[in-house]
Amino acid sequence: MDAIEILLTRGVENIYPSREALEKVLRSGKKLRLYQGFDPTGTQFHIGHAVGLRKLRQWQDLGHHVIFLICDGTGQAGDPSGKTRGREKFLTREELRKNAKDYVMQAAKIVKFDGENPAEILYNSDWLNKLGLVEILDIAGRITFQQMAERDLYQERVKAGELLTLREFFYPLLQGYDSVAMNVDLELGGSDQMFNMLMGRQLVKSFQNREKFVMTVPLLTDSKGTKIGKTEGNVIGLTDKPEEFFAKIMSLSDDAIIPCFTLLTDIPIEELKNGEYKMKNGENPMALKKQLAFELTKQFNDEESAKRAQVEFETRFQQRNVRAANLATITYAAFTSGPSIVEGTIAAGLASSKSEARRLIQQSAVKLDNVLITIPTTPSTQAKSGSVLQVGRKAIKII
Repeated sequence: MDAIEILLTRGVENIYPSREALEKVLRSGKKLRLYQGFDPTGTQFHIGHAVGLRKLRQWQDLGHHVIFLICDGTGQAGDPSGKTRGREKFLTREELRKNAKDYVMQAAKIVKFDGENPAEILYNSDWLNKLGLVEILDIAGRITFQQMAERDLYQERVKAGELLTLREFFYPLLQGYDSVAMNVDLELGGSDQMFNMLMGRQLVKSFQNREKFVMTVPLLTDSKGTKIGKTEGNVIGLTDKPEEFFAKIMSLSDDAIIPCFTLLTDIPIEELKNGEYKMKNGENPMALKKQLAFELTKQFNDEESAKRAQVEFETRFQQRNVRAANLATITYAAFTSGPSIVEGTIAAGLASSKSEARRLIQQSAVKLDNVLITIPTTPSTQAKSGSVLQVGRKAIKII
């Protein structure tokens, strides 16, 4: 696939009015003006946000004009998308701006804000907060009640007896007007924003009598539909420390591996299908999940940080396994009967010969009380009662 085909297919759920219409424009060489908006109701970008940010970067790399919109205007209205009940509190413009103070720094892990073809940063309160009564009535007069009432979310709230305020009802109109104010050709967003983005299509057509494309990207979920990246009590932030980030990826459920690879990496789809096939046929997913954690840690940091994070995770993981295990034992006298750690390793039954013990030490596979043994002649008498000798995943306790 070429870059345009990848842009229009991988990690894309829907394109309006159609993929074919958008592809025709792109193949003509026209450069588009497009945006994605972010309501700063929180302070941190997580890996769920990375799906859209990666798509923005693809547009950017193809030379299109990308707008990174901080929605401190619409944020005051409170987006009802995905909400089964009304908000108890609405944030002020000042609170929203405070939340967004690090947004650009976080998004810069993926999107370019300097150098060649940098993203433009805008705040929609700059025009929404200046709208007067006549202008608001003009916007509202271009959308019918029937169009608004068609939204499944609104119908579900009403059926459930949950209140639906006109403030929330008005949100899609404000988001839709952003497209008019910025004069964009395309809006990008998560599939949960489809209704709001289609309002923008309607208003661009009404105000400016021209086409506006909409591209939706899927939400990052596992096979059960559970959102990944902002699970209860465990946000996997783009700016988490590499070691913490790696460990959080490793804590994801196994059925999150392939969706994360698909939406957050450039690894070929055929390779992913092969990995999925192996997991379904009983192969331990640990290796594949480590690969995912390494790829994402490297992407949001660098390769050296990813290597250190993997080493730390593996060390902690192995330590937990050793502590949890019902360890075999060897007496202190038997272990220290030889002059070096080589003889001690053989006495403990963790190596069958001196040559094997030396090889294990040279391969950094031998630890005593979690201290790496590097010299075969290290005296075994440095051990004490209660010490644990570890060779790879095998361990024995000295008593």
